[in-house]
Amino acid sequence: MNSEIPEKPVWYFGVLFVAACLFGGALVLVIPLFMAVPAIDADRAAVRTKALVEIRTAEAIALTTPGWVDQARGIVRLPIATALQLSENAARNPAAARADLLARAAKAAAPLPKTAPQPSAFE
Repeated sequence: MNSEIPEKPVWYFGVLFVAACLFGGALVLVIPLFMAVPAIDADRAAVRTKALVEIRTAEAIALTTPGWVDQARGIVRLPIATALQLSENAARNPAAARADLLARAAKAAAPLPKTAPQPSAFE
């Protein structure tokens, strides 16, 4: 038995490298021809457009209609026109407006009354 490994010339490895690169390039060019990629951009754009319309609708409703922010504390959301009119009326007497603002801020920041905890169903 011959225990020596025969040496291969250097050009042999160069040829193998070039062949591997050509094979890889061919795969890169051929694979897209046989694999159809779904159009995710169009579907995603439709979902985003729908979400944007929903957000803008909710914002328009919040800006133009009154509603409760925190009913337990008596905090309401006013339309912009109404809030501007109230601010204009309050600006006629700054001392009363400041006192009213401080009273409403104290009321909004006050802790809610404690309620009895509900018994757990697991006890």
